[in-house]
Parts: sequence; C-alpha cells; structure tokens
Amino acid sequence: MKHSIVAVALAAAFMLGGTAAKADLLDNIMAAKKIRISTDLAIPPSGMMDGSMKPVGSDVETAQLLAKDWGLEIEWVQTTGATRIPNLQTNKADIVISTLSVTPERAKVIDFSAPYAALQSVVGGLKTADVKTWDDLKGKTIAVSRGTTQDTALTNRAKEGGGFNVARYDDDATMVTAAVTGQADFVATSATIVNQIGVKNPARVFEPKVLITTFDLAIGVKKGEPKLMAKLNEWIAANLKNGKLNEIYKKYHGSDLPPNMRAS
Repeated sequence: MKHSIVAVALAAAFMLGGTAAKADLLDNIMAAKKIRISTDLAIPPSGMMDGSMKPVGSDVETAQLLAKDWGLEIEWVQTTGATRIPNLQTNKADIVISTLSVTPERAKVIDFSAPYAALQSVVGGLKTADVKTWDDLKGKTIAVSRGTTQDTALTNRAKEGGGFNVARYDDDATMVTAAVTGQADFVATSATIVNQIGVKNPARVFEPKVLITTFDLAIGVKKGEPKLMAKLNEWIAANLKNGKLNEIYKKYHGSDLPPNMRAS
C-alpha cells in the first residue's frame, strides 16, 4: 500500500511538473527578443524581395511594425501557401503573417487573430466603363484565372443566369496580359491586381467595379497560446485605430482597408 501511495504521489508530481514546465510561447518570444514570422516572399505586393534582396511588401511591413512595437528582432521563415500552417504545427514559426485568409477549415487546426487586413475579390473593368452592378455585366465577357475562387464564383453565378461570358486563363499573368493588351475589358481577381493593370498600361486604367467577396486576413498562431493571441489582438486593434495598418495596406495595394475594418 505504501509503495502504491508513493507511486501515485510521484505520478502526480510528474504531471504537475510537466504542466508547470510547459513553455508559454509569448514568454519565450519576449525572453529571446526574437520572433519567427512565416511569410511568403514570392507573392507581390504582399511579400517579395527588392533589388537588394531584402524582404518588402504589405505583410512584410506589417510584420516589421509588430516586431518594432514589441522590441523584437525578426527571424523570417520563408514559406509557400501550402506550408504556412505546417510551419506553425511543427514549431518552425511562432506566427504566420502571409495573406492567410480565415476559413472554418483552417480554424480547426490553428488559431486566428483578429483581422489585420482584407483581400477583396472583385470584378474589375476599364475605368471608363459604366458598370456598377452584376446586372450591368450582362452581355460582357469577364476574364478569370482558371481554378481560382473568382472562377468558382463566376461559374456559380453564370449557372444562376448571370448573363455574362467567362474567358478562362491559365494564370494571373496571362489574364493581366489580356487586360493590358486590350483582349479583355473585365477581369475577376483581387482588387490589388485590378489596380495594377493601369500601371502596366496607363492607356487602360482598370478599377474595381463589382465586389464578389471580402476575405479577412489574420495572423495565424498555433492552438493553445492565449497570451500571445491576446497580445496580437491588442496590437491589431491599436494599429487599425491609429491608421498604421491602413497606411501599409494602401501603400502596396492601392486602396484603403474596408470601412468597417478601419472603424474598428
């Protein structure tokens, strides 16, 4: 009996010790004075390398602002879209700031901060075109990259009697080329790409015409880190209120964050 009591006591002590020893990620980050941020540096204008091979872009500047405010050094963990979440799950990165849209599926495996930016999916067209609604697009041809969320949205709307035609391209680059060269007067893509068409050809300035949907972009965190999440949310709220996150977004994407986000 005495041995059993000792065994139970030892087991309990081990469990308590394990709980006490469980590292808190925020404490570790602040103690190390370094934060590992996973960012895709091959998706301009959110993340890219400049001529000096230094990271730039809206997500890069967002990460830099956070690190500066917290007094931390950044360790960049380069990623692709497919490896963003695994980087958190395998402890390769502390957080992800990389055009990570909030979806129910992703929320099952990681935690999301409050939104710090947004990705607006739109139908864009020539600035001179008198188009404001879906009805105005009847009889028009809309270019889209094959297999994108915009392609799915157009396909579904067309099935419901949208009254427009869809021209599918293999990727964003060929779709943009079609718009720049006059082969397409309307495109379905992100508002950022729409705004960049006129930069490539000032004679064909495009602007967002009809909103398809808006995806919230948030910072990804491994599940079970409430202190880090609370600090991130506090930081996001402060920098939406003071306008710094909007300034970063507008600098690279050519438009403001949605009004409801800026008002928060």
